[in-house]
Amino acid sequence: MSDQKNVLVLCTGNSCRSQLLHGYLQQELGERAAVYSAGVEVHGLNPRAVRVMAEDGVDISQHTSNHVDEYAAVPFDYVLTVCDHANEVCPVFPSTAQKLHHNFPDPAKATGSEEEIMAQFRAVRDQVKAYAHAFVQQHGATG
Repeated sequence: MSDQKNVLVLCTGNSCRSQLLHGYLQQELGERAAVYSAGVEVHGLNPRAVRVMAEDGVDISQHTSNHVDEYAAVPFDYVLTVCDHANEVCPVFPSTAQKLHHNFPDPAKATGSEEEIMAQFRAVRDQVKAYAHAFVQQHGATG
């Protein structure tokens, strides 16, 4: 499909927030877009992120944690930064890419009991899901 969009979700470590958004965008956009996620560092896939997505019926267990440099050659239509750090150090993409930024809290920094930490992950997941839905409503219907 020539009108398929390339979407990159960028976070600091590509372990959590970017993975959540990657999962929801892939689910919502389906064939309309190729969704990638990457980090300005690579921290590995957060197992709690996998768990909270599975609770909502989205399997991200096969996702990998990638460094943004790996996708330097991909002509992205959208670059979505999901944390302030990634926004500040975001590499320069071709000017055709539309950059959007939303700072989500980092659930990986949550402290407390396992239940309290998972509650943080669920809260962020729900914010990310709402954001993904809004993005698709605004940008996903083109093409």
